[in-house]
Amino acid sequence: MLGMRFLIRLLMCLVLLIVLALAGLRLAAHLRETEDAYASPDMGRFVHTELGPIYAIAMGPPEGEHVLLIHGSVGWSGAWLHTMEVLAEAGYFAVAIDVPPMGYSGRAPDGDYGRAANADRILAFIDTLGIDPHIVAHSFGAGAAVEAVMDWPASAQSLTIIAGALPLDPDGTAELPAYLRPVWLREVIVSATVTNPIAARPLLQAFLHRDDAATDEVLTTLRMPATQEGATEALARWLPTLLVPPSDLPSVRSQAYRELSLPVELIWGAEDTTTPLADGENLAALIPGATLTVIPDVGHIPMIEDEAAFHRALLAALARNSAP
Repeated sequence: MLGMRFLIRLLMCLVLLIVLALAGLRLAAHLRETEDAYASPDMGRFVHTELGPIYAIAMGPPEGEHVLLIHGSVGWSGAWLHTMEVLAEAGYFAVAIDVPPMGYSGRAPDGDYGRAANADRILAFIDTLGIDPHIVAHSFGAGAAVEAVMDWPASAQSLTIIAGALPLDPDGTAELPAYLRPVWLREVIVSATVTNPIAARPLLQAFLHRDDAATDEVLTTLRMPATQEGATEALARWLPTLLVPPSDLPSVRSQAYRELSLPVELIWGAEDTTTPLADGENLAALIPGATLTVIPDVGHIPMIEDEAAFHRALLAALARNSAP
């Protein structure tokens, strides 16, 4: 009897410690969010669209062809700065935007950060500025970019997909696990990982082939929006769209890729384990006229793992589809 009571008390103590640890992680994230929700770096500005304010950074000659850069999951426009410098030097007018809830763009009052909603935000941005850009989209951001051009093919001159997270032809049965449905629990998970400075480097390295690419400069840049008020909660509301891809949109159907009419370029890391090269090869086989460029010895984020090789590949892709 005494042994059973001891075990029950020990179990209760362990549960209490876990609860306190989880609460501590969430509190720490809250204390890190010291910036006002509407604050933003001076390097960019807000473009007010019919779907809310979009934070954008622009660089290059205004008369140059526009290149619209779409970041991947937990990225933001500032992560493109080195690429924007290269594009500007080549004569392009580069514009990088923050796709909500990442970065500094206005958050959705209804918490809708799904692929279709973000595709609409991209199109609203293009429409507000009245531009006809080459769209360049990385990883998770490729889903919204592809959905946008499938919805409005005339919105872009070309589309370049970098390591696109584009699972095709899902059976529609995937659901968010029951234990992840409470928003508060997802907030704890985000607090322990995405917005936790201690976890930042190993989390980034999980997507890389070259671990040394996770430099202090890169980590500092990526973490900047994490200090914005409400960042943890917003990312927690977005998390289900990452874990359960849509099953009812054109951008998840193979046939829709066969019908793409605009020029499409694909850039992939040979050692990508997040979106394996086979995914890129499959897209290249589906999309009429698509060109696949493979960068050796890099993983899922070629723009930081081998900047020079990536920029050569991107400039060549844009040149194939730019006016003389």
